[in-house]
Amino acid sequence: MLDDRTISEYLRRSYFAVDGLWFMKIEETLAFDEALRLDVEVWRILGKIQARKARELLGIEGGTVADLFAALQLKWAAEEYASRIVSQTPNRIEVEITACPWIELLRKSGREEWAGRVADAICNTEYAAWAREFDPGITITLPGRMCDGCATCRLILETG
Repeated sequence: MLDDRTISEYLRRSYFAVDGLWFMKIEETLAFDEALRLDVEVWRILGKIQARKARELLGIEGGTVADLFAALQLKWAAEEYASRIVSQTPNRIEVEITACPWIELLRKSGREEWAGRVADAICNTEYAAWAREFDPGITITLPGRMCDGCATCRLILETG
């Protein structure tokens, strides 16, 4: 019988592999810019789906910044991010991400030079989709990113 950790690792690796393979095949056919444009459309919808499922799995009914953060922690745990809260008030949470599986994949595949463009498109799109599912008044900004050469990513979730 397989344990949950083995199954989880298998699914995580498949998730990352299908994303990378899909992108590379579109890029081969249509070029990088078009692949990135289509990837944005995928992540806009996937972010919404993931946020809704996270709310359901965690039983989150509210729409506060803290509720959104709790849901994002599920995503980050599933994808093996490492993060910590830098500061928190009822309307604002600043998070530091010290490990991101996506930048690691770009590095391993020799595509790190594209990381900033990918993050501009995908991170902003995905996090905006998550925020909208909790409250259209919540914004997520990324004032520092590993994809731009920073040691960590900084996310600020805030409302009002």
